Amino acid sequence: MIYIKNKSEIDKMRAAGKLAARLLEYISGYIKPGVNTLELNDLCEEFTRKNGAKSAPLGYKGFPKSVCTSINNVVCHGIPKAIDILKEGDIINVDVTPIVDGYHGDSSRTFIVGGKTSPEVQTLVEDTEKAMWVGIEQVKPGNRISDIANAIDDYLTPKGYGIVRDLMGHGIGRGFHEEPQVPHFRTSRKLAKLEPGMTFTVEPMVNLGTWEVIFSKKDGWTVTTKDGKWSAQFEHTVLVTEKGYEILTAP
Repeated sequence: MIYIKNKSEIDKMRAAGKLAARLLEYISGYIKPGVNTLELNDLCEEFTRKNGAKSAPLGYKGFPKSVCTSINNVVCHGIPKAIDILKEGDIINVDVTPIVDGYHGDSSRTFIVGGKTSPEVQTLVEDTEKAMWVGIEQVKPGNRISDIANAIDDYLTPKGYGIVRDLMGHGIGRGFHEEPQVPHFRTSRKLAKLEPGMTFTVEPMVNLGTWEVIFSKKDGWTVTTKDGKWSAQFEHTVLVTEKGYEILTAP
């Protein structure tokens, strides 16, 4: 069942989204060579608490940390660790979800450590962010979730990327993960029609090689590319409005 949010709920979603945007902006200043991902996690947790919010990932189905930190060939759900030290030219996706007044704001961004990486990876990061926006541009009443998926696929597949199929965007609100699921690859199915008051994430995960991924049996969370090639991701929480969309996690 898809939850249509009322005005009061949308206001709470805006507050949560605004904090998520502020949190990503804050942590961006600490992403540099020599920093480890546990430090980033602890800074995010401190910032979240100081702002009277809770970190949704912490304890979610047993997840041990406050944010996800996914480096290079890690697609998503990377667990922050003291041994994961950032190096010049790495890429890292930081995925944050603060809970404000019972509602979730979910956003992620891929950062280039030290500001420079290989041309191929630089293009991957730029194309992934653009793909997210290509998908978001399809958000308006009367369109379908499948329009988002197909637009993203039409943009990325001709460029030779692998679009992850095992993980998708999702509805969000009082629940961390609600209906509908939001795929980022072409589908022949007509997925849910968009209505004002729907809130969900658009968050393509894009690989330099195959779309196939491996779910860690060791920690139960970390998802890596099957071929070891690098992966990027960007994410916003989006509201369907009467005429189009509003980015709830906009900076």
